[in-house]
Amino acid sequence: MATPANSKIVTSNRDKLHENLDKVVRKHLAHPFRKPYAQHSQDAFDAIRQQVEQHSGPIVLDSCCGIGESSHKLAEQHADALVIGIDQSAHRLDKHDTHFLPRDNCLLVRADVVDFWRLALEAGWRPSHHYLLYPNPWPKAHHLQRRWYAHSVFPSLLALGGQLECRSNWPLYLQEFQHSLAVVETRSSIQSLVATSPLTPFERKYSQSGQTIWQLTASLHDDYSDLLG
Repeated sequence: MATPANSKIVTSNRDKLHENLDKVVRKHLAHPFRKPYAQHSQDAFDAIRQQVEQHSGPIVLDSCCGIGESSHKLAEQHADALVIGIDQSAHRLDKHDTHFLPRDNCLLVRADVVDFWRLALEAGWRPSHHYLLYPNPWPKAHHLQRRWYAHSVFPSLLALGGQLECRSNWPLYLQEFQHSLAVVETRSSIQSLVATSPLTPFERKYSQSGQTIWQLTASLHDDYSDLLG
């Protein structure tokens, strides 16, 4: 029998939607994000671009994938798709091969997703599914714009489209995500999830600690192009 984990619950200096969330989201929608691409992100994108564009099936993005456990499992679930796991840490990605056998339909890429999402959008990629599994919650109020739904890259995340799924052990993160989606008239749902087959090490740890797992899902439209200025 597995030993119960003792993962800490997310704590924050607030317990309701950030009062500046609307303002921040609308600011990002009104002003294009023009940060130059990091060279390593561009190189990583270029290295897989031909393989991705020659793939005849769907594309699935697993953003901030860590060691890529989720990418491997998603590749099993989406057998006809090419799953691309993206993480900025070479140290985390290097652990993948020690735990998982290679899969032909799973690629792991070291890149900043802030760059990768925009590069994929410029290339015309349209993933069928996009997973954000346990993103860093940045729970302090002054860290609002580090959360993906309040980040400058949020319009690009929207414009990629597909079935969006975000999981977190901090329900306020998903409630704010839902609010940001509502700003662009996109419906989403939040529900608790019993992780009988955890997708990530975090999901396993939170479940073993007795924490509730929350899941947000949304179908992103195909008409967000006007949001990019």
